[in-house]
Amino acid sequence: MMAEPLRITPPVPLLDLKAQYATIREEVRAAVDRVLESQYFILGPEVEALEAEVAAYCQCRYGIGVSSGSDALLVALMAIDLQPGDEVITTPYTFFATAGAIARLGAKPVFVDIDPATYHIDPARLEAAVTPRSRAILPVHLYGQMADMDPVMVVAERHGLYVIEDAAQAIGAEYKGRRAGSIGHMGCFSFFPSKNLGGVGDGGMVTTNDPALADRLKLLRGHGARPKYHHKVVGGNFRLDALQAAVLRVKLPYLDGWTAARQRNADFYRRLFAESGLAADDQILLPVDAGYGRHIYNQFVIRTVRRDALASYLKEQQIGSEVYYPLPMHLLECFAGLNLPAGTFPASEAAAQETLALPIYPELSGEMLQRVVQAVTAFTAE
Repeated sequence: MMAEPLRITPPVPLLDLKAQYATIREEVRAAVDRVLESQYFILGPEVEALEAEVAAYCQCRYGIGVSSGSDALLVALMAIDLQPGDEVITTPYTFFATAGAIARLGAKPVFVDIDPATYHIDPARLEAAVTPRSRAILPVHLYGQMADMDPVMVVAERHGLYVIEDAAQAIGAEYKGRRAGSIGHMGCFSFFPSKNLGGVGDGGMVTTNDPALADRLKLLRGHGARPKYHHKVVGGNFRLDALQAAVLRVKLPYLDGWTAARQRNADFYRRLFAESGLAADDQILLPVDAGYGRHIYNQFVIRTVRRDALASYLKEQQIGSEVYYPLPMHLLECFAGLNLPAGTFPASEAAAQETLALPIYPELSGEMLQRVVQAVTAFTAE
């Protein structure tokens, strides 16, 4: 009698870009060939076309392609002429580039703690953070859901502040019918490969409805030169490559379908966790939908006080997960000079210790999602 063949359970990665590429391989290769045949690699027609398409998608008049999401933040702050000693109000619970762009210009990031349910900057705390040195508010649309923008705009308008949206994780997300990047003075996007709309390397874009800001952004991204070799201001090399633009133009028409798949996966997760009973007894806290718009689920982030042990267990089960982010900005060594010790922003500090991102990418099968929830359930039973 022959033994039954051993069933090998395939791993569930946090993200599988090969699965996406397999569905658009020929279109991507044709786009790359088109650029190679043109030999036009920096800015040019591909970038101009992408700028128009992304601007329209984001409900904005202008899109300015730049070299990365980090550089999008930096050039946006340069466009408002941020100076040393100026202050920008933002969240401590974000990727480093948010605060890093402020510090690189010699300005001071002024942190405001988050709403512990949504992980976004707490609008009720904004007013107290405004000082005579304040120049801007930089809300972060974390994990694919937009921050509560109405109160942000009220405080900004009251004090004459710019609003720059960090929308790196939120292309296509909506707040009361308005797209990320269209509400503030500028929106900053990342096309890092792991984003919902990702390139084949670094890339980014700044959106705006202000023609003067659009013109300044274009000037700054090319070393401040206009015409060539005649530098009006000190800018930087923040130009978007044509190869990235061409690939992103292939992907953009698929974005809404990929977003819908992420939303379906999120709904399936919620149903599976509800059936497991874990969500009901608060062993696992699921993402909170704020209810004011479209969540695009760049990440599906759960919460548990046993986060690190759960992450280790999932790794043993060959299931991908990631911590976004293990340290809030004020506890990083590079910001020690701000003198903001542990305990200053308790909601951000607790989130940094307890949150964990699970796989949410569009190509996940129902079986793979079930395996993730089964593993989390098995862990909690130990």
